[in-house]
Amino acid sequence: MSLEAAFTAHAGRFSLDVAVEASDEIVVLFGASGAGKSLTLRAIAGLTRPTSGRIVLDGEVLFDAAEGIDLPPEARRTGYVVQEMALFPHLSVWENVAFALPGTRADRRSRAEASLATLGLEGVGDRDPGTLSGGQRQRVALARVLVRDVRLLLLDEPFSALDDAIRRSLRLELRRLQLELGRGALFVTHDLREAYLLADRFVVLNAGRVLQAGTPGDVFSRPVSRRVAELLGVRNLYRGRVVATAPDSLEVEVGPLRWRCASWVEGLRVGDAVDVAVRSERVVLRRGDRPAVNALDAVVESEEAYGASHLLQMRPLAGGPLIEVDMPARPYEVLGVATQKQWLLELPAADLHVMRASG
Repeated sequence: MSLEAAFTAHAGRFSLDVAVEASDEIVVLFGASGAGKSLTLRAIAGLTRPTSGRIVLDGEVLFDAAEGIDLPPEARRTGYVVQEMALFPHLSVWENVAFALPGTRADRRSRAEASLATLGLEGVGDRDPGTLSGGQRQRVALARVLVRDVRLLLLDEPFSALDDAIRRSLRLELRRLQLELGRGALFVTHDLREAYLLADRFVVLNAGRVLQAGTPGDVFSRPVSRRVAELLGVRNLYRGRVVATAPDSLEVEVGPLRWRCASWVEGLRVGDAVDVAVRSERVVLRRGDRPAVNALDAVVESEEAYGASHLLQMRPLAGGPLIEVDMPARPYEVLGVATQKQWLLELPAADLHVMRASG
């Protein structure tokens, strides 16, 4: 499967201008509400007509504004699944799955039952949708799509209304299906953990534009801008200035502090204004018994407990901005952080990422 889509679209005053590619993989469209994720799926599915551009699936042109091509949704062989599963309450489970399938009743039922079995739903075909759990109903919605032998799955936050345990199960189910059936999928979510767990490739959208695309590891560790870092949950973001460069690092001043950074976007030079990012979970708390790069003394100014982890706000003694530390509960207890307020912080050079200043 191969998808090449580059188009513009409008919804009221909102403008979308995106380029998305996919193969036999899960491509996650990630962004805040209103970023244009759902509109992108609707345009590819044929439910919204773009104003310009081209959409090609497996070499077949689904939409081309210049050529006047716009295939209807039923001719595109895409499967569209949304949060609201829209199962028909007056039909049985198998009848929901077989809805709109051609053929005899016996043939339609056979295909529906086979699709249900693929998702672990053997024996529920004669039940009413209302008797199923939320996770089972979402599996029925997926089975209804898969029974039509679609080329591309378009999944618009399909698990967001479910509890965590069911969501985890369905994520594993989706990954299994993708590997076994070789179907490509575009998956929309604003849940950062879900995005990281599912994505083979990651597309960050904001205000109708693609800000960055790549593998999850590359996008998470090397955001191209402050806005991408913010969307990816980075809370330690600081304005600074490049004061020295070396083949393997940059030296950056952030207020009275000077840090060596080993990750940066291309083209930065001495004197450039930059944004420096470090994820809270990458900051290291030390007792001060051994030297470390980018080490500084800091005191705990405030903290929040979340059961499995503690979020510490640390104030450098030499001055400068607060530094947030996300610390698992076990190390927090072993080190006795609750009773000691002054610590040595280490910001590993590899985890300090430098971007050209924006905003």
